[in-house]
Amino acid sequence: MGRPPATKPAASDDLYERARDAAVEAAKRAAALIRLHAGRVATGEVREKGVHDLVTHVDEEAQRLIIDALREAFPDFGVLAEEGADDDRLDPVADGHRWIVDPIDGTTNFTHGVPPYAVSIALQRDETLVLGVVLDAARDELFTAVRGRGLYVNGVRARVSRAAALDESLLATGFPYRRYAHIDRYLEVLKRFLLTARGVRRHGVASIDLAYVACGRFDGFFETGLRPWDVAAGRVLVEEAGGRVSDYAGGGDPVFDRQIAASNGRIHDAMLDVLGDMADVRL
Repeated sequence: MGRPPATKPAASDDLYERARDAAVEAAKRAAALIRLHAGRVATGEVREKGVHDLVTHVDEEAQRLIIDALREAFPDFGVLAEEGADDDRLDPVADGHRWIVDPIDGTTNFTHGVPPYAVSIALQRDETLVLGVVLDAARDELFTAVRGRGLYVNGVRARVSRAAALDESLLATGFPYRRYAHIDRYLEVLKRFLLTARGVRRHGVASIDLAYVACGRFDGFFETGLRPWDVAAGRVLVEEAGGRVSDYAGGGDPVFDRQIAASNGRIHDAMLDVLGDMADVRL
């Protein structure tokens, strides 16, 4: 299902500013722990939740720190967090307010000590994402946005790029790593972008890719198979920076439907022209 237009929340701005501040503080607590352990987790302490989907005790402890901090500040808000979540029970509509938390986006990078890796926290009210916080733990770079109030990078206002065509654009993507049935179609799409765009990069951290689209470092991003905690905060960042976020057909619910295309808005239709061949692929 789609989201309503990006409008200013009906509730007081003070509530969402306080929520943003609580999310920032929670992210900073987790990031301090993450930096302490980056590249130092023993091989035997890394577990696989699924194919190439890693989790460590640091993910779990970082999540505990975040949730404890958020619940202390807002005890009545719900929480949807990566570790322990049941994919079959992900409801795209919240009952009131709900935090959406990824304690370490980029766990594989983190375990190898290869930046970036990030903390991602979003707040949802009913059907609407109302704020996003992404903290690049390795660089200590903070991206924040409250719906209707714009994007800030380390407290400085920022916006999407002004690239107007694919041949002026630097794109980001994520490689298929859980399921490979559609890898040939993905490679064809990637080939078309490689031939038409200025370049394509792969961080392996969707929240950072979206943050970079939001502040104009990347002009566009696309990936399938992502979960809400990977992209919820990043979507708010991009939209508040003046960009556009959709599925590969130009609509849909890019947070819960496992298919996301984000851009500065100017190149979005050109990206969709290429991505249309994968519009049915969401895993």
